[in-house]
Amino acid sequence: MSRQQRDALDALLRSVPRSEMRPTLEEQRSGFAAAVTRPAPEGVVTRRAVLGGRPILELEPVEASGRGRLLYLHGGGYVIGSPDTHAGLVGELARRAGLRATSVDYRLAPEHPFPAAVDDGLAAYRELLASGTDPRDLVMAGDSAGGGLSIATLLAAREAGLPQPAAVVVFSPWADLTLAGGSIRSKQSADPIFTEADVHAYADLYVGAGDRAHPLASPVFADLTGLPPLLVQVGANEVLLDDAVRLAGRAGADGVEVTLEVGPGLPHVFQHHYGRLDEADAALDRAARFLTAHLSAGRPGADHLEPVH
Repeated sequence: MSRQQRDALDALLRSVPRSEMRPTLEEQRSGFAAAVTRPAPEGVVTRRAVLGGRPILELEPVEASGRGRLLYLHGGGYVIGSPDTHAGLVGELARRAGLRATSVDYRLAPEHPFPAAVDDGLAAYRELLASGTDPRDLVMAGDSAGGGLSIATLLAAREAGLPQPAAVVVFSPWADLTLAGGSIRSKQSADPIFTEADVHAYADLYVGAGDRAHPLASPVFADLTGLPPLLVQVGANEVLLDDAVRLAGRAGADGVEVTLEVGPGLPHVFQHHYGRLDEADAALDRAARFLTAHLSAGRPGADHLEPVH
């Protein structure tokens, strides 16, 4: 990363301050929305609808064609965030992949603790299949808590006897709510966004006194056998680095086709900085290619768009 890029990234990250004082839940949600929200990119049409009993934001690039569909689960520690905060990121991934996207407004903690988010992810996935979406035409993605939730949703789908999608991409997944990864402590000085205390607070709100090692809360402890090809992207400068590394290792050990990408010097969900950081744009391009390649592999000869650069 060049000095100019580093300076630009540092300036962006300062918009998400690490505070010694714990803000209220409402302040966290409004602050996150103000710091992170970017509109859907030009050429991506958005519509509000309902899927699986929950509100969704549909994002459709004007260039989208074919049957491919992306189901996205946003990040925010299971406590903050929404399809609106992630419209830019999801829209960019959808645009580059040439796919229609559905971003789910799943229920948040502490009002709706574990496993409410998993139930909502599964309900959305189930309804997509029930409405006629071929699983070979369906891919999933998510970031941070939404990354862990994407894996948990697929585990719940497997247990329900539902077919798996063609592929799944996760950005900086939060996959261990027990906080057993060494990077939770070793990367605190490098992570410009989160501390161990921050992550612990989100886990308290989501799981409370429940089992934080439950496979649907912490997929690093799950048997991932039968899940679709997986791409994991993570920054080296984040406390959740080991969540991503261990999730990829668990997937590989369980026979899942998995690719792990660690971005040197990059922070949590650096993909949010597309258009401002070359590494973010390159990562989204790779994620788009990964998704479309596996859609094409599932339907030989199918008409899927190549990623848009």
